[in-house]
Amino acid sequence: MNFNFKEIHIGEIIRLRIEELNIEEERILSFLKCDQGFLMNVLSSEDISTATLLRLSKLLEYDFFRLYSHHLILFSPPASAEKDRSNSEKIGLPQFRKNIYTKDIIDFILELVENGEKTKLQIIQQYKIPKTTLYKWIVKYKK
Repeated sequence: MNFNFKEIHIGEIIRLRIEELNIEEERILSFLKCDQGFLMNVLSSEDISTATLLRLSKLLEYDFFRLYSHHLILFSPPASAEKDRSNSEKIGLPQFRKNIYTKDIIDFILELVENGEKTKLQIIQQYKIPKTTLYKWIVKYKK
């Protein structure tokens, strides 16, 4: 399944995972300690609280937060190195590498190239993927 990381409707994705695992509604309600109305609201919402998403990630054994990480990797402008350094020193938050590419992201990028939606140069410039990395992917994952 090709996933659109630009438009994330988390309720629909959670619904798909529930159907995939064939989990009974009673189990979900019990685990979340909520009523059916709350669950229906979650499944119809484009966004939900992080606490609820964390609990659902555990129950459904799927990292729903990674969808948002992929969105950031693909669609957020890169910060300058100077800005990254100064911000990390001030606030002391954990720092994560932005250039970790999963198979889903690689497939997404290669599909853009194969369909002619973007040129290799556009991919390199827009997503800040090193030229050698892109060409290695093309050779390794060529269909």
